[in-house]
Amino acid sequence: MEAGELRGIFVPVVAPFRPDGELDTDSYRRYADRLLGEDIQGVVVNGTTGEAPTVEQDEAARLMEITKERLAGRRLPIAMGTGTNDTRSTVKRTERAGELGADAALVVVPYYSRPSQEGILEHFRKAAEVGVPVIAYEIPARTGVRLSVETAKAILDLDGVIGMKDSTGGTELVRELAGPGSKPVLAGDDASFFSMLEAGAAGGILASANVRTAEFAAVWRLFLAGERREAEEAFDRLLGAIRLLFREPNPAPLKRLLALQGAIASDALRLPMTPVSERLGRELESMLFD
Repeated sequence: MEAGELRGIFVPVVAPFRPDGELDTDSYRRYADRLLGEDIQGVVVNGTTGEAPTVEQDEAARLMEITKERLAGRRLPIAMGTGTNDTRSTVKRTERAGELGADAALVVVPYYSRPSQEGILEHFRKAAEVGVPVIAYEIPARTGVRLSVETAKAILDLDGVIGMKDSTGGTELVRELAGPGSKPVLAGDDASFFSMLEAGAAGGILASANVRTAEFAAVWRLFLAGERREAEEAFDRLLGAIRLLFREPNPAPLKRLLALQGAIASDALRLPMTPVSERLGRELESMLFD
């Protein structure tokens, strides 16, 4: 995968589980068939929306294999989440992603240990040396550390890093990074998608696009065509759904809605993630009739 392909709507997939907690591959096939037929530019397997912290590596590999199988030879980039807070583990997982046929690896800024900016840069350097194209993932609310602009630029300057997912929730970073000849930055905060497009983002990796896929695609297509006002109006119509899907921890609301739609058989999650509250469940049901 090249930097020029990192644009448009990328959808992070869920990992469906049966009520007993086991991976539901039948549901995943049905869900993937629906999603892969939409106007999207790529998918992400084993990301936050896919409950990567509680998915075993052999299960992530199975989801990757099924995704490629359901594509049936069609060309659609697949990124695979491989980042951890241990550089050696990240390198091994990135190597495995390459063996499985991933087009890119989504590598999060190391979390919990709060490394220095120098340590973060070296972490990405080692991941990029594997040879699988790397998408850096900045999400300080989850990692506990924020990239400086200088470090973000240095990461993007690395050979093998093709772009960045910016989940800071603002436009400051993308404004610093985007520009002629720069590597692409994708929005990772769904509610900020339109403002980030205006600030220079090349697209988005958006969990909400699982359920309003065509509408998100329309926002992107309108913006690309220079129809800014129409794109903003289309995005504004999505904001209610986005806020509802992130009212409680992702991906619990998303899984409940996918189950209500029949896209997956169950909204089961693995602890410490828990199902949505009764109140939110009722509100999600109402989305089916919007």
